[in-house]
Amino acid sequence: MANPTYDIPPGTQTLARGLAVIRAVSDGAQDLRAVVESTGLGRSTTHRLVQLLVHEGYLRSGSRGYTLGPTLIELGFKALHGNPLPVVVRPILEELSAHVHDTVHLAVEDGGSVLYLDKLPGSRGAEMRSRIGHRMPLTRAGVGKALLLDSADRWDALYESDAAHAQRPPSPRGVADFRARMEDYARRGAAMDLEDNEPGIRCVAAPVRDASCAIVGAISVSATSPYMPDERMRGLVPVVCRAAGRISAALGYREI
Repeated sequence: MANPTYDIPPGTQTLARGLAVIRAVSDGAQDLRAVVESTGLGRSTTHRLVQLLVHEGYLRSGSRGYTLGPTLIELGFKALHGNPLPVVVRPILEELSAHVHDTVHLAVEDGGSVLYLDKLPGSRGAEMRSRIGHRMPLTRAGVGKALLLDSADRWDALYESDAAHAQRPPSPRGVADFRARMEDYARRGAAMDLEDNEPGIRCVAAPVRDASCAIVGAISVSATSPYMPDERMRGLVPVVCRAAGRISAALGYREI
């Protein structure tokens, strides 16, 4: 249900339970039994919460069971457009996509993971599993590494945490190799995903900074490995960095 390390404020238990139900459905629980198992709530409590959430449009009940409802879609779009980053970035992403013909992403760090805010699919190669609103481990995704370029004090702990929760085994090279790679990426101002996150997928990513010089996002160019040999990845570094620099300038960043 709720995060066990987080103390629920007094008087908000019902709200927390409702949010847990929404999260359970988001994670794939499609019937009442699955929601009960996922949240740990009683069946009658879960049933009442589901009924209310369906009535208010936060959930939908159909032939496939429970799914997220139209109210969440509406709020999600409002949240997306309330963030100035996607609005500023979109024209530059479109130019970058037209130039490289590969998948282009925009992402931010949220809750210790990568959160994708925008995606422009490429015109060649296989479609990637990433999507707007999707989350990925910071230390696996190229954009995640770019988001961490200024956070050397977090690299080891994040790598070990992501490795412990990985659906597939991490690279046998281990945390020392990850730190060495991150140090190299920090020097060049761009990061790479060498099939760390998804077999056969490589990418080049660069951070986006705001007026305070803080990294507030990252963009990437991704493609299947036949379209991303080492030489092309090296050639894409200045291309992606220039696009990220234009976005950063639009957010008030001035290079010292």
